[in-house]
Amino acid sequence: QVQLVESGGGLVQAGGSLRLSCAPSGSIFSIDVRGWYRQAPGKQRELVAQIFSTGSTYYADPVKGRFTISRDKANNTVYLQMNSLKPEDTAVYYCRSNRATLSSDYWGHGTQVTVSS
Repeated sequence: QVQLVESGGGLVQAGGSLRLSCAPSGSIFSIDVRGWYRQAPGKQRELVAQIFSTGSTYYADPVKGRFTISRDKANNTVYLQMNSLKPEDTAVYYCRSNRATLSSDYWGHGTQVTVSS
């Protein structure tokens, strides 16, 4: 069973930066969209950013202008560059790769991001 493996989380002060990475443990094909989600304690999981097979991107309003999603096709890796971090960005961040029909839908186990004030 292919899984997504995230890395790059950690503890950072407000205003700092982190870069998250996500790569599959095996081969996956025909992925339409790759994205990052986050879940803070006591809250529902929410979409942060997506990058589509066309290269277009989507950002949730709270992260626009601060986060950048990108991909490395050669390494089949997706990144989330997070700048100007705020305490409210503290959450477990999950990556996801899926087909639009959800016939294939892969999730990572999450990586903790903690932003101190």
